[in-house]
Amino acid sequence: MNFLKRISSILITLWGVATIVFLLFSVLPGDPAQMMLGQNANSEELILIQQKFGFDQPVLKQYTSYLNDLSPISIHPQAHDFNGLSTNQYSYTSIFNLGERVLVLKWPYLRESFQKSGVQVSQVIQDTLPNTAILAMAALLIAICFGILFGILSAIFVHSPIDRILQLVSTMGMSLPSFFSAILVAWIFGFLLHEYTSLDMTGSLYVLNDLGESYHIAWKNLVLPAFVLGIRPLAVVTQLMRNALLDEWNRAYVKTARAKGLSMSVIIWKHMLKNALNPVITALSGWFASMLAGAVFVEYIFGWNGIGKEIVNALNVLDVPVLMGSVLTVSFLFIMINQVVDLLYAYLDPKVQLN
Repeated sequence: MNFLKRISSILITLWGVATIVFLLFSVLPGDPAQMMLGQNANSEELILIQQKFGFDQPVLKQYTSYLNDLSPISIHPQAHDFNGLSTNQYSYTSIFNLGERVLVLKWPYLRESFQKSGVQVSQVIQDTLPNTAILAMAALLIAICFGILFGILSAIFVHSPIDRILQLVSTMGMSLPSFFSAILVAWIFGFLLHEYTSLDMTGSLYVLNDLGESYHIAWKNLVLPAFVLGIRPLAVVTQLMRNALLDEWNRAYVKTARAKGLSMSVIIWKHMLKNALNPVITALSGWFASMLAGAVFVEYIFGWNGIGKEIVNALNVLDVPVLMGSVLTVSFLFIMINQVVDLLYAYLDPKVQLN
């Protein structure tokens, strides 16, 4: 029963996000067909594009067609229509015929890019999302590893100069905006200290070789953007870990362990750490959304070819399908990560009951 409630909650949330995204971008000024063909297009070309993509249909029909395209199980006409199966724009498997329509199982269809002729939005996301995932995972790894370490040090040496320095640094890390941190770090380590760091101010994960014949992975380009993207969650993890350990220090089981003569390291690593991780895990789900928002600025400044940079480029040229597809993809990932975090929280604290 809880599983069904969770699935229905996810579906309702996704429907709400898809509806809001459609309404936001459907009221944008300008003709979508004109955006695709440019200012030099004639009226006949505009009419053909409007019919092909359904821009000439009422808004309600466009909305239902949009939801139908997003749904993995959907109904489509067999005739040549803007959302018909004869257009060859869907990758599907037929389930059974319904007269002139067919019930199909397919990948969600996110439409075609306005500016990249013939390129589907799903292909754009497929090319950029893995780079953002690698960047986010690297930043999260930095935040968790160093944040837990700094939090433990701050709790052990509470009210000492070490604690005050770590508190000051973490406060600064939470206060600095991502775009400012990115510019500052790129300038210092990629320009002023380039001779010593060998790091570039800009660069993506895959770069062309000197002959321009093939791509190779440049892991060094991951260092600066991952560091910048991980600064704020690192600061949050440090503060949360410190406070959680100080709260746990006065619990009865810790006093018992100390009375038995257990060392500080054993008490922290084997007894206190698991309980202290609960608020950290909970906060990381919220900070993941902040990281995705920060990735837009970080990727654009460092030239990292991820979904954040793609969103900025799409905004500059009003590539509405890419914007809608990117926002929906990020929203879906955020919803799924929240579900995983809930499961982790229940594992760390058996007293928590999932609804």
